[in-house]
Amino acid sequence: KMLENQEKFLYERAKKNMDANIRMARDYGEFKDLMRTKKGFIKAFWCEGERCEAKIKEETKATTRLLPLDAKEEAGKCIYCGAPSKHIWYFAQAY
Repeated sequence: KMLENQEKFLYERAKKNMDANIRMARDYGEFKDLMRTKKGFIKAFWCEGERCEAKIKEETKATTRLLPLDAKEEAGKCIYCGAPSKHIWYFAQAY
C-alpha cells in the first residue's frame, strides 16, 4: 500500500509540474520570448513544413516534440510562416 501511495504521489507531482510548464504561443514573437525565458513545452500551430521547422530551430533551438495522439484538427496559422495549419504541436529545446 505504501508503494502504491508513493507511486501515485510521484506521478501526480510530475504531472502537475509538466502541466505548469506548457504554454501556448499566439505569435512568433511570443514564441521566441517564451523559449528565451521559460523552460518546458510551447504549444503552437505549425504548418508541418521542414523549412519552417529548420528556421525555428536555427532561431530558437526549439524543434517539434510531439503531436498528441488525441489532437483535434483545428483551423490555425503556422507560428512561423502564417500558412494554414490544422494541428497544435508541442515544441521544446533539447537541453
